[in-house]
Amino acid sequence: MSVRLSILLLAAIPIISACGGAAEQDLADRGQAPLPSDIHPVTLSRLPPVTPEDLDDEGRRLLAESPNRRAGPGPGQFSQYNPDSRDLGIPDGVGSPVGARYFQLATMITAREIDQEYEWSSHAVRGLVQGVDQSVIDVVKYDRDVAGLSDKDATLITFGRTLLRENGVSSELWEQMVGHFGRQQTVQILQIMAAYLRVGIMLNAVDQQVPELDDAWWAARGCVSKCKEAAMADQVEILPPLDR
Repeated sequence: MSVRLSILLLAAIPIISACGGAAEQDLADRGQAPLPSDIHPVTLSRLPPVTPEDLDDEGRRLLAESPNRRAGPGPGQFSQYNPDSRDLGIPDGVGSPVGARYFQLATMITAREIDQEYEWSSHAVRGLVQGVDQSVIDVVKYDRDVAGLSDKDATLITFGRTLLRENGVSSELWEQMVGHFGRQQTVQILQIMAAYLRVGIMLNAVDQQVPELDDAWWAARGCVSKCKEAAMADQVEILPPLDR
């Protein structure tokens, strides 16, 4: 990291600290109840103001380009961890900062929770190609228990299911996600899920049908020959309705 970059990033720390103290005093002055223990007084959320330690090299570079950005409540806090201009890997997961495998898993969880067949058919196949085991796909597809999966996969699946079914997650589940992925990648996963949730809702509204899955369709997703045979044998591309 350059000296100039280090100075710019460190200069923001006193501003963040001062804002936190002011927010806490403001709550006390207004007689409001203290915040939950995992809520930061500046952002009023579980995401504290971003620090260089939260970010990868690209994130630190982008943060340094906006040294006067102020932390606070609302959606702007997410772009400090991952600016909207940064490529998330949409649509195929290649180059995603969370990795192609977790990109596809996050997308599949979202498609499953809103019963979006068009998105599922594409991303379940791509997920198979990009390293998501059939056993993991089936846990998402059939709403099975996550027992037996790696703790990281199980946490992401539980996080996505809970968020989309209950409109929130517990402090403990949030901490588990951050423990596995870090704050930056947790935000990036949320941004990926949000992107496919937005599109999926619109596709559901227009009753989007799945096109004919011809050879060109399979080839475009990198699944040919033995991959295609295995995928079709397991019907990985089909999303059955669930009894909820």
